[in-house]
Amino acid sequence: MNFSYYIAKRYLFSSGGSNAINIITGIAAVGVVIGAMSLFLVLSGFSGLKDFSLQFSSYFDPDLKVFPSSGKTFAFTETQQQQLEHIEGIAHFSEVIEERVFLAFKDKQMTAHIKGVDTNYAQIVATDSIIVYGNWLSQNNAHVVVGNGISRELSMGVEQVYSDLLNIYVPKPGKSIPKDPSKAFSKETAANVGVYSVSEDLDKKYVFATIGLARELLSYPEHQLTHLELKLTPNADHAKVTTAVQKVFKEKVYVKNRMQLNDKLYKMLNTENLISYLVITLIAVIALFNVAGAIIMMVIDKKENIKTLYNLGASLQGIRNIFLLQGLLMTLLGTVLGLILGSIVILLQQHYGLLMITPTLMYPTEINLFNYITVFFTIVTIGSIASFLASSSIRQKLIE
Repeated sequence: MNFSYYIAKRYLFSSGGSNAINIITGIAAVGVVIGAMSLFLVLSGFSGLKDFSLQFSSYFDPDLKVFPSSGKTFAFTETQQQQLEHIEGIAHFSEVIEERVFLAFKDKQMTAHIKGVDTNYAQIVATDSIIVYGNWLSQNNAHVVVGNGISRELSMGVEQVYSDLLNIYVPKPGKSIPKDPSKAFSKETAANVGVYSVSEDLDKKYVFATIGLARELLSYPEHQLTHLELKLTPNADHAKVTTAVQKVFKEKVYVKNRMQLNDKLYKMLNTENLISYLVITLIAVIALFNVAGAIIMMVIDKKENIKTLYNLGASLQGIRNIFLLQGLLMTLLGTVLGLILGSIVILLQQHYGLLMITPTLMYPTEINLFNYITVFFTIVTIGSIASFLASSSIRQKLIE
């Protein structure tokens, strides 16, 4: 094998017998580099896009979220509160009441979701980091915080706290429809004390209120909730905590982690990533089979040298190994160079914004070990197959 490797290295780095062979070999080598670099750029781009997309949803998504197994609400008693406090792995939990509502401010209306939260909610979500105007909720039941999208659509600002109030309506429970439409809805009024901004969709979705205001609006009894949001300690076992929480509620609830809360988004991003990977890999397959063509042309070019090596005692398999190793060396060196060039491009993108989504937002990218491993093994595997097929074309008739 040392003999085959020595000859393969000489053939790879020395000029061929004709300019055509040199050009073909150069094109094959460039194809390997471009294939590796392209695959790395695509994977790094999708890794960055995935994290960029998920960071917005994660602002409002706790580590674990508890839902009722049936209906809209479930009871959360003081005994259950004490039991949750003693579960290892739970750092904080917050009681939540959420429902779809109708908003009216002056002459403008829209639908949204009211999210009533207790004072522990700031321990679950970094509320200070999302407030762009005004302040977060206090314990005053007459205060709300709205999203930037809601604020724009209703033309409602924080400065209007004492002059105008937001009207919040929700249909009253019951099967019959009252003759007087005004009696069909429960109503609460509140002053807007803050505006948050996360993403376009979320900014139009939530009106945050105290859990007291939400409970009064929806006429929920004490200890009745729609959700329970939990923040876990850094080293908590999610599966064990989930099981322990379900035992507290005697299986009357189900618990979702952050990934399950965004399962559709995760599936969409993973599918897009896989499809892009397969498309670029298909292109890389076409490019890397130029390696096979280059090896075959090299075999033809070195036909007389091969006969000489055979007459000097080299075996048929040893001669095949020469060209197999030549293809492997070309693939390995091309892959490493492609990864280096891809890394440089990604670093330039991260620091200088070569590709911009908006004038102020550069396309997100991420460099991680998994992408390096994926690209390396993908390109090397394809190159190895191409080299093996090409070297296997050497037959006994060629060297006799």
